[in-house]
Parts: sequence; C-alpha cells; structure tokens
Amino acid sequence: MAGPRPGFLAEVKDAVTPRAFLLVLGVLLLQLGFTASYVGALHDPTPHQLSIAVVGPAQAVLQGTSALHDVPDEAVRPSTAEDRASAVQLIKDQKVYAAWLIDPTTSRDTLLVATARGPAAATAAERIVGSLESAQQRTLGTEDVVPLAPGDAEGLSSFYLVVGWCVGGYLVASILGISAGSRPANTDRALLRLGTLLLYSVAAGLGGALTTGPVLDALPGPILPLWGLGTLVVFAVGAFTMAMQCLFGVVGIGIAVLIFVVLGNPSAGGVYPPPLLPPFWRAIGSWIPNGVGTDAARSIVYLGGSVLTPPFLVLAAWAVAGVAITLLTADRTTETRTPAAL
Repeated sequence: MAGPRPGFLAEVKDAVTPRAFLLVLGVLLLQLGFTASYVGALHDPTPHQLSIAVVGPAQAVLQGTSALHDVPDEAVRPSTAEDRASAVQLIKDQKVYAAWLIDPTTSRDTLLVATARGPAAATAAERIVGSLESAQQRTLGTEDVVPLAPGDAEGLSSFYLVVGWCVGGYLVASILGISAGSRPANTDRALLRLGTLLLYSVAAGLGGALTTGPVLDALPGPILPLWGLGTLVVFAVGAFTMAMQCLFGVVGIGIAVLIFVVLGNPSAGGVYPPPLLPPFWRAIGSWIPNGVGTDAARSIVYLGGSVLTPPFLVLAAWAVAGVAITLLTADRTTETRTPAAL
C-alpha cells in the first residue's frame, strides 16, 4: 500500500533544485538585459563625433569647420578635403561619413553622403548641415555617392546576414555541447568537434552569401569574399561558444547569448551606425563579431573591400581564443570512448 502523498511544499522543494533555480534566475537576467540593451542602444539615436569633411575655398572651409565645431554636444568631428574627388575617396575609404561642398559663388551647397554606410548617418549629417545652411539663408542639395542596392532599401541586409551567421555559430556549438557533453572527452574529441564546426562554418558562410546575393538579390557584392567572411564569423562565434561551455557547462550558452545577442546585436551598427549609438554600445561594437562582421560585409559589398584588416583580425582573435580554450580544457582524464560522442 502506497504511503501518504507528499505535500505541495515538499514537492516544490524536491523539484526545484538550487541549480534549477539559479538557471531560471539567469534566464530572467538575460531577458532583462536583452530589453535594457536593445532599448538603451536604439531608443534615442544622437550624433556624436559624426565625421564630416568640408570642401571649398580657404575662407569658406574655415567658416564651415568652425560652424561644425560649434554644433552642441560634440555631435560632429569636422575635417577638410582638397576637392570633391578627395572627399568622395575619403567617404569610400570610411574616413568620413559625409562631405560638405561649399560654393560661395552661389547660394546652394552640396552634401555628399553614403547611404551604404547607414542611412541614419546620412540623414543625421543632412539635418546638421541643413540647419547651418538655413541659418545663413542658403540651400543644400544632397548627393548619394555610395547608394544602397535596390534590394537593400534600408541598408540592413548586411547586418541581418551577419546576425544569421552569428546565430548559426552559437547554435551549432550549443547543440554539439548538449548532445555530447559540454566538455570534449579528450583532445582528439575536441579536434573532431572543432572540425565539425569548421565544416558547418564553410557551408553556412556560402549559404548566407548565396541567399543574400543571387537568391534574394539583396546584396550585390562578390560571393567569394562574403563566403570567406561568413566562414570566419560562424567559426569565431561557434568556437568561442564551445570554449565557454568547456569552462562553465550549460551556463556557457548563456554567456554566449549575452555576448552575441544581448550586447552584440544592438552595438553592431545595423540600425544605427556607431556615431549615433550611446557611448557604451559605441565602444564595444568594434570588438564583437556582430559589429566587425557587419562593417566588413558592408565594405565588401559597397566600398571595394576598404578597411578589412581590423575586422578580420578581431574575428581571428575570437576564433583563436575559442580554439585554444577548447583544446586546453578538454577532459584528458577520460579514457572511455563512445562512438556517438563528439
């Protein structure tokens, strides 16, 4: 005959272990962090050190740069360019976001922008320079020297492509860890798991490049460089996620989500480029795969591959760190080998 059934409180105590409670609490904190990070980064885009070059006669350039310096809250970082061609090259080399061409012989000046570097930055530059022109009873025309592709109307395709690569990287690493144990059984198993990740990264990189290029006609850039970028993004994110699982078990997945989703996406410059983000997100964006991947994708697609070395070095550093930690923390004490475990 069965004994008396335990009371509800006893059932709760037996079912809700301290570990389960801490994991649920961690999820709650991640959720709150997600909300705070996205809203904090994107709710109030305000220009800060938005780079604008001034072109024209010496006196006009002096007055223009002085006016830009006087814009409140250090919204603009003015510089100069010798002529229109130099200004266009500065924009394509990612040295400035816009160029103000002043012509004192007429009442109309021109602002060169590059919506391919982010429509929000072009709009902010146009608003700032336009207000200065209006104060002098002058008019301003805008010319887009690096326009977006027709299939990339809001300039977000590069960002979403990189986000997809990042999601694939930490998901496949998480699945490998959940299915075969957070820490590889030995160094050979660690190498096998990393090899699996590499093969996945190659396939995911090519798939993303083809999907956004020939399939959807969203990005007009060359396939091969985008494929290489995608492979490195996926592998870097996946290897680092794998490393976090080796160090912290299932909690490592939460750490990966914190870095690549909670912090990485809003700081990546997808919706708003770095000069329009708050200081914290502006500072971290160039050190997280989401941000450097987005910058590199836009450069490959629209800017002739300019300034690719820094993003690739950052991605390589994440990949090397992930591989090194995974190999160093592999469980060398386990001799039993099971064919199903990676």
